[in-house]
Amino acid sequence: MDCPSEERLIRMKLDTIQGIVHLDFDIPNRQLTVYHQSAEAEVTRAIEGLKLGGRLIQTELSDQVDFEEQSHQRKLLWTVLAINFAFFLIEMATGLLSRSMGLVADSLDMLADAFVYGISIMAVGAAVAKKKRVARWAGYFQIVLAAMGFVEVLRRFMGQEGMPDFMTMIVVSVLALIANAFCLYILQKSGSKEEAHMQASLIFTSNDVIINLGVITAGVLVYYTHSGIPDLIIGTIVFLIVMRGALRILKLGR
Repeated sequence: MDCPSEERLIRMKLDTIQGIVHLDFDIPNRQLTVYHQSAEAEVTRAIEGLKLGGRLIQTELSDQVDFEEQSHQRKLLWTVLAINFAFFLIEMATGLLSRSMGLVADSLDMLADAFVYGISIMAVGAAVAKKKRVARWAGYFQIVLAAMGFVEVLRRFMGQEGMPDFMTMIVVSVLALIANAFCLYILQKSGSKEEAHMQASLIFTSNDVIINLGVITAGVLVYYTHSGIPDLIIGTIVFLIVMRGALRILKLGR
């Protein structure tokens, strides 16, 4: 597992197999422990079929029966989802008003994260077909938005679009940075950092902090260079990140 989103891909793939009791992911060490009842061959075929380099390490008997998920983890993920979606709306609106492609692109990155968290949360107890359908629609939606973003960036490169409002870029990105830093703080203090979902959330939020810093830097460069090019460059970079995330989401829907 090179990326935390692959954990969700594996979960959805194994969800069709009867007899699986619990999945224990160790993302840093790239290992998965599957607690199952006579499903070893199916699990191995499913993992190898994903082409992620997975292989069976060992099989042993276990008497562990208690695998209850902690409810506070779910609440934390809902909190992070809500913050990401709220800032998607804020950054999209202010990005359009301030003519900043950096803010627009960052808003789509926030939306992509919200989609991933939402799919993960709603997947509990849902039918496999429903999970895959939601993943596909989310992925296609992200690709359409990212493609529209690329077209707009190209148009602005070729045209004489006015400069973005650097102050709005900086202020909104600082607020988004504070929000993401808060998410990072509560996730780190949750006491559940070893759980796969929490590890994934930590990594996604850490990436968001880096993107926020990139947009802030672009805003500063717009001010000093009196050019909108830095904003278009950071917008292009983030749109590429959003496109990559959309393709991963689509992979969940296969």
